Amino acid sequence: MPPMIPGRLRKAPENFLAPQGRRGFLRGALAAAASGMAVAGARAQVADGDPNILNLPTHSTGLGQPLAEGYGKPSQFEGNVQRRRSPGLTQTTQASVSFAPLQSMFGIVTPSGLHFERHHQGWWDVDPSKHRFMINGLVKSPKVFTMDELMRLPAVSRFHFIECGANTGMEWGNVAVPTCQYTHGMLSCSEFTGVPLVTLLEMAGADFSKGQFVLAEGADGSSMTRTIPMSMIRSGEVLVAYGQNGEMLRPENGYPLRLVVPGVQGVSWVKYLRRVEVGDQPYATKDETVHYVDLMPDGMHRQYTSIQECKSVVTTPSGGQMLLDRGFYSITGLAWSGRGKVRRVDVSVDGGRNWRAAKLETPVLSKCLTRFSCDWVWDGQPAIIQSRAVDETGYVQPNYRQLRAVRGKGSIYHNNAIQSWGVEANGEVKNVQVG
Repeated sequence: MPPMIPGRLRKAPENFLAPQGRRGFLRGALAAAASGMAVAGARAQVADGDPNILNLPTHSTGLGQPLAEGYGKPSQFEGNVQRRRSPGLTQTTQASVSFAPLQSMFGIVTPSGLHFERHHQGWWDVDPSKHRFMINGLVKSPKVFTMDELMRLPAVSRFHFIECGANTGMEWGNVAVPTCQYTHGMLSCSEFTGVPLVTLLEMAGADFSKGQFVLAEGADGSSMTRTIPMSMIRSGEVLVAYGQNGEMLRPENGYPLRLVVPGVQGVSWVKYLRRVEVGDQPYATKDETVHYVDLMPDGMHRQYTSIQECKSVVTTPSGGQMLLDRGFYSITGLAWSGRGKVRRVDVSVDGGRNWRAAKLETPVLSKCLTRFSCDWVWDGQPAIIQSRAVDETGYVQPNYRQLRAVRGKGSIYHNNAIQSWGVEANGEVKNVQVG
């Protein structure tokens, strides 16, 4: 393997939607790459001495800022790392979707302030002292819980990913949105804290023989309601959660209470959770019979396809970024499966003709994001970077040809096809679709 002389990567222009933002960024990057000014400047800096080492900066010679009280904030230099709306979706008074900046994050945990958002009727900051959680239906003793009562019960904390069923939906129609934030950014991962729903159902005396389903209902204006199979609940995985990443849920993520249904599309993680009803059959609500259904090649709609199948995406290098030098790069990304743990991730730099096993970074948890990485020495030639995940059930992430053979071309939801990033000879990385 050639020596690990690191190449330099220019980040994606976070403000590419602003007038001249992306064009100006690319013009500058291309000019620097073509002239070799950046490389020459770096070499001259080594020869003459780096002024950032020779001259002590102010922060090394003076007093720092006083103790920061209140809620902490990121560095001013990280102001461009933020959730963003998509230009390709219909905008309403209450913007409904914002995307997490996957290409700017590390590890597997999404900071609460960067967690993607999906709203059906805007978000609310609900007074927890007035919020109530109810259980009824096929139970011996219907229950009403206050937040204080719920938070005094034994709780568990678990790491899980949440992905909108429409994540990567624009790619079905060959819409090449420019960055990883827009292709895959309706995805986040957090540590959630709460009470297993099965515990609360047992307290209410639920009839587990007749009660095969639960209806979860939210308290926002859309009255979001979803059917959850009792088989998922009895395992203890489904949580009535109030905590996220060591603090209370954020209002945009369902404060003060939401359902956590690991491995299942985000719409079933009902926010502002106010009620669950135990029943003996699916409830066929509007949000699971008319919306969030899969259009099949024969024109029929497939309902209740809630599991998020095995999927992965390379986050660096990815669309909008630019490789400025030949040399060593660490290809890195995220993999996940709604059916359990990720077992393996393979990476290709030639459009899927050849694959190499990537390294899975620990921890590798069930129904949780897994970080992977793979060494690569770029020789300056065009390349197509892909990742392909395999989960513990043996399911292999499909390419577009394989997925469309089963699903056709008219879908919106549950696109888990292999993502391709094309690297051009000048180092620019673009969203391309292969197979």
